[in-house]
Amino acid sequence: MSEADGGVVSADELKIEIERRIDESAVILFMKGTPEQPYCGFSARTVQALDGIGASYSAVNVLADPRIRDVVSAHSNWPTIPQLFVDGTLVGGCDIVTEMAETGELAVLITSIAR
Repeated sequence: MSEADGGVVSADELKIEIERRIDESAVILFMKGTPEQPYCGFSARTVQALDGIGASYSAVNVLADPRIRDVVSAHSNWPTIPQLFVDGTLVGGCDIVTEMAETGELAVLITSIAR
């Protein structure tokens, strides 16, 4: 979510960009902060779950632009952050991702996609 031309990105452009990233990314995490520096415990636990299974993923800091959170939540119909998408589909938030990592389901899901 960048302002490539130096101008302000419109809400419509931001929505299109987020939807494109979700559709084109094998695994993408919308979180508070970055994987290297999560800004909340839920985001940190989700990163730990993904890193714990050796997942390759991209991450988007929803705090970089307050509109990102609104667009992602509207897209997924899920109110909380973090949100993990795999192959364009919402997997869930922290509790679901953590539980799936513990049962092995997350590793199976992520390794089953080929991109």
